[in-house]
Amino acid sequence: MKGKTILITGGTGSLGQALVKYIFQYFPDINKLIVYSRDEQKQFLMAQNYIDKKEKIRFFIGDVRDFDRLKRAFQEVDYVIHAAAMKHVPIAEYNPDECVKTNIGGAENVIRAAFETNVKSVVALSTDKACAPINLYGATKLTSDKLFVAANNIRGNNPINFSVVRYGNVMGSNGSVMPYFIDQKKTGIIPITDLSMTRFNITLLEGVKMVIHALEKSWGGEIFIPKIPSYKITDVAKAIGPECELKVVGIRPGEKIHEEMITPSDSFTTYDLGKYYVILPHTPIWDLNNFLKHFNALKVEEGFYYSSKNNLDWLNVEEIIQLVNENILNKD
Repeated sequence: MKGKTILITGGTGSLGQALVKYIFQYFPDINKLIVYSRDEQKQFLMAQNYIDKKEKIRFFIGDVRDFDRLKRAFQEVDYVIHAAAMKHVPIAEYNPDECVKTNIGGAENVIRAAFETNVKSVVALSTDKACAPINLYGATKLTSDKLFVAANNIRGNNPINFSVVRYGNVMGSNGSVMPYFIDQKKTGIIPITDLSMTRFNITLLEGVKMVIHALEKSWGGEIFIPKIPSYKITDVAKAIGPECELKVVGIRPGEKIHEEMITPSDSFTTYDLGKYYVILPHTPIWDLNNFLKHFNALKVEEGFYYSSKNNLDWLNVEEIIQLVNENILNKD
């Protein structure tokens, strides 16, 4: 990334802030890092942490719904990390048109703005909820994923490439379950939607490393998926509030009991890269055999299914306690 300019949409969110911190720590020779978001207060607070980097960081107020503003921000940018999204499942269910405008319209604007400037690579963040979606948020993110994958088909002689990273719940991120349980612990009651519920778990650092991996390694059109552990929601409650009463409150609108990241239908184009899985486009624009040889990729079995329920890697209560202490209670 030496001498390159990186722009992060939704850059004041949990992952955006972690990306900024990581990039400055491990890629100090970048030219510039641009934080693009619509919350001026978050930008103001974030800027206080980078006073010594003011020559290399720029804060740009804007909404991904606004194509003209987005295109202006993309001028002289080399790499775009698209993290902006409307993410709260119940809120999206109640305000579907707003979710569509941001998650689908915003994706279209990012793609178009990237084509009309000199952006070299775009990595879009997805979610496990985009796999076999049952809620509007997941459906909009699946659509977004399809848009970014298909964008590679119309690039012509433009060397730009678009790829996607899809992962589960980011530990400690805004709106995630663990900070919520920590807050609810004070009441002596932890609300549980369903006692059998499971989720994938990824730390902010793991999510950041995955985005950087996609930025560095993608050929265009891939959906990268990490191999990460699952947890039972009841084990999270035991880890955070062992003395608390568990109160079953029922599933929220659009919520799944178990999350998925690869369906049996995806297995026909899914490959094992070692640390990650990758779902490839049905008609890649590059030579498939060269890709497989380059990454030593292995085809998964037909019918392969990757969900938080059938995962082989599980966090127990003690491991969850340790992760909560390291990533939420005692984070920098």
